[in-house]
Amino acid sequence: MATTDDSFNGMTEHCPDCDLETLHEVSVQIRTESLKKENAQFSREPYRVAECQRCGNRSSQRMNNA
Repeated sequence: MATTDDSFNGMTEHCPDCDLETLHEVSVQIRTESLKKENAQFSREPYRVAECQRCGNRSSQRMNNA
């Protein structure tokens, strides 16, 4: 779970590679999931992306599971 602290970005969470609570840069990306060009406009989904600022490990999680 992400927590806030007095860091510049303020987001710390557990990094499985570092095995520590580290500063993470967190963003939301809209990704197209369909490979078919005619369906691409209907297959965009939001993903939460977190990158560890210590080791560079990057993880993403789909936010809409409908």
